[in-house]
Amino acid sequence: MPSLFALHRIKLLSLLVISNLGLILHLSLGDVKSVAAWAWLDIAGEGGSAALVLIWICLLLKSRPAGRVTDLLFLGLACLFFSLWMDVTDEFVQMADSVRWDAWLESGPMPVGFVLLTFGIYHWHREQLAISAQMRNRERLYREHRQFDKLTPLGGAAYLKTQIELTIKQAEIDRQPLSLIMLDMDSFNMINRDFGQKEGDRVLQVVTQLVLLNLREHDLLCRLAGDRFVVVLPNTLESQAVIVATELSMAIAHLAYRTAGQGERLILSATTVAAMARQESAERLLERLNMTMARAKQTPLARSA
Repeated sequence: MPSLFALHRIKLLSLLVISNLGLILHLSLGDVKSVAAWAWLDIAGEGGSAALVLIWICLLLKSRPAGRVTDLLFLGLACLFFSLWMDVTDEFVQMADSVRWDAWLESGPMPVGFVLLTFGIYHWHREQLAISAQMRNRERLYREHRQFDKLTPLGGAAYLKTQIELTIKQAEIDRQPLSLIMLDMDSFNMINRDFGQKEGDRVLQVVTQLVLLNLREHDLLCRLAGDRFVVVLPNTLESQAVIVATELSMAIAHLAYRTAGQGERLILSATTVAAMARQESAERLLERLNMTMARAKQTPLARSA
């Protein structure tokens, strides 16, 4: 079973249980129609629609992590499926004329589902815009394909150094401050050891997307090496960079991450340090950041260089 799909199996099982409870309710209070009374066109249309919605739900749960957007999309599709499923059930079971609740089960969830689905699509749209803005920015200003990191959609170490040199020169011309943030995942070797490198790679990919969502369009995120990242912040003072660094660390600490295999909750954390560029080379600036990071790993209060 696909890993993400397995994490959402409770959602799918709950939907199937509720849907079958509706079926059992109809069967217990109504009479099964004869085959001659079945409306095959309605059965095909409503049943086929229900099957397609169920496929959409499976694809959604297979491809997205847990979160508000996923929950809204799932609940919206779940309401649509339940409404269609009750419509199909009505083709096989004849209820008494005095019964009115079956009409509510057939029609009530449909508009609710569309409203939830609309909210979910809206938030998904905003999420994609934020990620796409970062991707467009790197395409337009920073990225060179030969220096592209294979695991994450980020530039690598060589590309980072080139861009730092260019950005330092531009900052001097514009007489604007330039700051950098270094982010290093804590206890990352333990994740690789206990859950495997594949899980470690997935952690890096998820953290990459999370950090991108918390940056401005003109900021640049690169993967320096392993589980260490660097953010280039044009027009940013060191005091402002320290605030951003703290926010990134808090965002990672509050991330509800679960492993792909067994769905175990992992408590992630990252150490962040910030520095403002001086009249120095990219090599010297990164060396200064690395030294500050080493001190911060030993003394958590050391966060700026």
